[in-house]
Amino acid sequence: MNIVLCGFMGAGKTVVGKELAKIMGRKFVDTDEMIESETGISIPAIFAARGEDYFRDLEFEICKKAADLKNTVISTGGGAMTFERNVKAIKKGSCVVFLDASFDVICDRVGDAASRPLFKNRENAKKLYNERREKYLLAADFVVNGDDAARKTAMHISELFK
Repeated sequence: MNIVLCGFMGAGKTVVGKELAKIMGRKFVDTDEMIESETGISIPAIFAARGEDYFRDLEFEICKKAADLKNTVISTGGGAMTFERNVKAIKKGSCVVFLDASFDVICDRVGDAASRPLFKNRENAKKLYNERREKYLLAADFVVNGDDAARKTAMHISELFK
């Protein structure tokens, strides 16, 4: 059974995922890294050159591939689990854990937002956070506090799967 981490950007999916994989002796993959590695192009460049719809189609294909992995911790992109087709695809043989981090903690983690275009406007980011949070809750098999330190969060998740 795979463990899939979802949540907003800055929730700690990658950091917690790597820690969780170490604790549980599993492989770790990040769907955004899988997309970049398959296309040879960065995600911001994909968005700029081909647009969001093209990116979301790539993301769907990667979610299907990730679902075929075994005993893997999978970190998803911030928008991945807001699309029902991705949730359906990835839930085959996987359990979804939502890292529910507060908006304030996310803002602290994201910082100046240079690498996070969606954070250039905080009001819009907050609106997106609220919209996506509802979808994460629907996708999740488990919800954990994403405000804690990565190691503590990873330990908590590992306990859920013992």
